[in-house]
Amino acid sequence: MRRLVSLLAVILVAGFAAHGVAAQVSGVPHVGLLHWPSPEMGRLSAGEFREGMRSLGWIEGSTISIEDRFASGNAARLSANAAEFVAAKVDVIVTIDSAPARAARQATSEIPIVMTSGDPIGWGLVASLARPAGNVTGLSTMWPDLVAKQLQTLKEAVPGVGKIGVLLRQDSPLHAQLMTELERAAPNLGVSLLPVVVGADRELPLLFDEMTAAGADAYFVLNEPRTDAMRGDIAALALRYRLPGAAQTRRYVDPAFVDPGLLVSYGVDLSAMHRRLALFVDKILKGAKPADLPVEQPTTFELVVNLKTATALGITVPSSILARADEVIE
Repeated sequence: MRRLVSLLAVILVAGFAAHGVAAQVSGVPHVGLLHWPSPEMGRLSAGEFREGMRSLGWIEGSTISIEDRFASGNAARLSANAAEFVAAKVDVIVTIDSAPARAARQATSEIPIVMTSGDPIGWGLVASLARPAGNVTGLSTMWPDLVAKQLQTLKEAVPGVGKIGVLLRQDSPLHAQLMTELERAAPNLGVSLLPVVVGADRELPLLFDEMTAAGADAYFVLNEPRTDAMRGDIAALALRYRLPGAAQTRRYVDPAFVDPGLLVSYGVDLSAMHRRLALFVDKILKGAKPADLPVEQPTTFELVVNLKTATALGITVPSSILARADEVIE
């Protein structure tokens, strides 16, 4: 049922994304939805937010107008999109991920911004979680706090791994922060890390050649829209190279965790968080100030194990991991 609802949400938003803007209705609140990835990558999260708004009684095209802007991974376009929302005097800007939140914050200190961010304090978006103090509030995805546990989960699922290739973007401040946390945790887990820089000019098969030549026997892909866009190809190559892998979330486009080469994921439920953004928007449109709405942290986390991948790689996942899993894909 959850997959069906998400699919319907994607279909509803696809028409808006194809034209770049949503239909605006005069005299009703106007919400700008700022995306870092392409329309193809951002449609699901856009649909989930709209689903949350509908559940609160907001009817798009009747009682509210929601407009999308997609940056397709281009920082200059992201800043321009944020400036367009400010010029249009939208009532609320909604941002999914830290980069759009920072672009919006740089564009305005007055229009309310509702965001998700891995580290809202570290990105300078809020003064504190309990007292945001400015025009930004929303939800923290806690990436830096969770990444060591995610590495531990991979080690527990495949106890024999010794060197783990970490696929990251060199130009991502968040990935640099996550690597610091991973390097701090690695010695206690008895593993070493091999940073593997992913970029448009670096072919993935060559990266896997480099990883295996350096002795990597597993991989961990860090979240970011540009690495997320490659996750299907990464997972397929991992099967070919017979490397078990982990990710920070169970989904990147499809919530069903369809990547055939990923073995485990442990993290927050992003779909639920995108729907929950609507609660903040609803309160703000009814008169609340962002500074008075504490930033929420997730309280539930998902451990997903893909036994299809385990079987393909000849891996026996320990029963202790299977017993804790929220979902086992067979």
